[in-house]
Amino acid sequence: MRKQYDFSKGIRNPYARSLKRQITIRIDNETIAYFQDQATRVGLPYQSLINLYLRDCMESRRKLKFA
Repeated sequence: MRKQYDFSKGIRNPYARSLKRQITIRIDNETIAYFQDQATRVGLPYQSLINLYLRDCMESRRKLKFA
């Protein structure tokens, strides 16, 4: 590997913004702490871990269980 790379002529990915959308969501502290702990264990940002979990729920068509 080189010690330094020249990105001065690099081009940003024009599709990067459309890949994910920033939203505001209210999540309780215990849930955030849980995902932060899990994220630390696997070495991912906790927001990415939450996204992966939600995607898995979506793809498996998991139904919510209300008490």
